[in-house]
Amino acid sequence: MTRLLRAACLAAALATPLAIPLASFAPAHAQDARFPTLAPAEMTEAQTRVAAAIAGGPRGRIAGPFNAWLRSPDIGDRLQRVGEGVRFKSSIPRDLNEFAILIVAREWTAQYEWYAHHRLAMEAGLPEAVAADLAQGRKPRRMSADQALVYDFCMQLHRDHQVTDATFNAVKARFGEQGVIDLIAVSGYYVIVSMTLNTAQTQLPAGVQPPLPVLRRRS
Repeated sequence: MTRLLRAACLAAALATPLAIPLASFAPAHAQDARFPTLAPAEMTEAQTRVAAAIAGGPRGRIAGPFNAWLRSPDIGDRLQRVGEGVRFKSSIPRDLNEFAILIVAREWTAQYEWYAHHRLAMEAGLPEAVAADLAQGRKPRRMSADQALVYDFCMQLHRDHQVTDATFNAVKARFGEQGVIDLIAVSGYYVIVSMTLNTAQTQLPAGVQPPLPVLRRRS
C-alpha cells in the first residue's frame, strides 16, 4: 500500500468509523479463543484507525496476531509496521526470509504461524523437504549453502541467545551487515507474533490438523 493510500484509509476511518463493513474485520480463517473478534461498533477511535491501516491490504481482513494487538492499538500499529518492513523490505531473499519465519514457528510450536507461512515459503521456493525436516525438529538435510547459513544463524540466536564469530562472519560475508540485522529483525518480530498467537490461542481453520508435532522440551 502506498503512503498516500494508507493516509486516505486512515482519514476515512476517522471520519466515518462505523461505515467500515463488519466483514472487513473478520478473521481470514481463524478465531482467537481468548480475544473475541472486535466488531467496528466495539472499537475505540484508536482501534478503528489501526484496524483500517491493517485491513487496507488486498485481503481486507484482520487475521493472525492483529486482532489481539488491537487491544493495545499504539503498540499494535507499531508492530504491524515493523512486520511490513521485515516481510516486504528485507534484504534477505524471500525464500530464506520465510525459512527464518518457519524456524521461529517451529521453536515456539506456533501452529497458526507455521500454517500461514508454510504455503508462503513453498511459493517462494523453499524446498518441501527442508520444511518437513524442520517441522519434525530435525536439522534439515540437503540444505543449500544459503539455507544452512540462515539455519545456523537463527538457531544459534534462538537456542544460545548469541551467534558465534564464525557464523556472524559467514552471514555478514554473504548478506552484508544489513542482512545480519534483517535476519535478527525477522526472527525477533516473529517471536512476538508467536507469543501473541500462542497466548491468544489462535485456532486453525476447521478441519485443519496442527501441522507441528509437539516436541519434548529441552532441559
